[in-house]
Amino acid sequence: MQQNPYKAVPAIVEAVVDETSNIKTLTFRPREPIPFRAGQFVELSVPGYGEAPFTPSSSPKVLERFDITIMKAGTLTERIHQLKPGAEVGIRGPMGKEYPLTRYHGKEVLVLGGGVGLAPLRALLFALFEDMDKYKKIILRYGARTPNDIVYKSAVTAGWGKGPALDVLISVDKGDDTWKGPVGVVTTILDPSRLKVDVKNSVAVVCGPPIMMKFGTLKLLELGYAHDTIYLSMEKNMSCGIGKCGHCRLGPYYACKDGPVFTYEAIKNESKIWD
Repeated sequence: MQQNPYKAVPAIVEAVVDETSNIKTLTFRPREPIPFRAGQFVELSVPGYGEAPFTPSSSPKVLERFDITIMKAGTLTERIHQLKPGAEVGIRGPMGKEYPLTRYHGKEVLVLGGGVGLAPLRALLFALFEDMDKYKKIILRYGARTPNDIVYKSAVTAGWGKGPALDVLISVDKGDDTWKGPVGVVTTILDPSRLKVDVKNSVAVVCGPPIMMKFGTLKLLELGYAHDTIYLSMEKNMSCGIGKCGHCRLGPYYACKDGPVFTYEAIKNESKIWD
C-alpha cells in the first residue's frame, strides 16, 4: 500500500475490450507504477461518480499498465463501462493480501471460477503460468451461464496454451448449437470422471458468485480437500479498502485488510459467509 492510503494515483484508460454483453476489460496506465500481487485489489475512482474496489486481472509482472475486468452492476460500473481511451481515473492501492504462492509450490493447483469470478483469478493464472516449473500441475475449471457469457473467450477456449502441465475444462449452464463442451453447473466438471487430481498434494482456489463458491467448496470437501487447502476470494461488500468502514466484516476479520484471500479453515465457522 502507498504511504498515504487515501491518495489516488491518476491513471489513463488505454484500451477497452468487450468481454460479454455486460463485462468489459479496461487497461489502465497509472502515472506512477502500482505494483500488485495476484489476489490484491485496488480502489478505482471516477471523478464525480464514486469509488469501488476491483481486482487487477493482468500479469503482476507487468508494472507500467494493468487490466481490470468489470461487470456492469450499478451506477458506478455503468459509468466505468462508458469510459473511452484517454479518460482519466484515480487508483488507490494495492490493498489486501495476495495468494500465498510459495505454499503452492510442488503441488497441483486447482483454480475454480464462475462467471466474472474468473477476472481476479486471471492474475493468479498469469502468475502461475510464468513459473510453471514450480507447480506440479495447474487445473482450471470454469463455469459460465452460456457460451456468450464466457470471459477471455479466446484464451480460455483455446486452453490458455494447454500443455501437459495445464488441464482446462469449461462448462455452461445452458449450451447452444455452437457449444461442444460440458453442459451443467461448474461443480459437474469437478466429478472424478472429469477431474484427475492428487487431492493429497493439491490446493484449490475458488472465486465466483457466492452460490457457486458455496457449492464449489462443498464439492471440494467431498473430494477430500482439507479445509486449510481451499483458498477463497471473499471480495464482497468491500468499500473503503483499509478496514475503517466495517462493511466487509467476516467475524473478527475485515475482507479488505485481512483478506480478500482466506482459507476455508479460517472462516468456515463465521455465519453468512456465502450471503
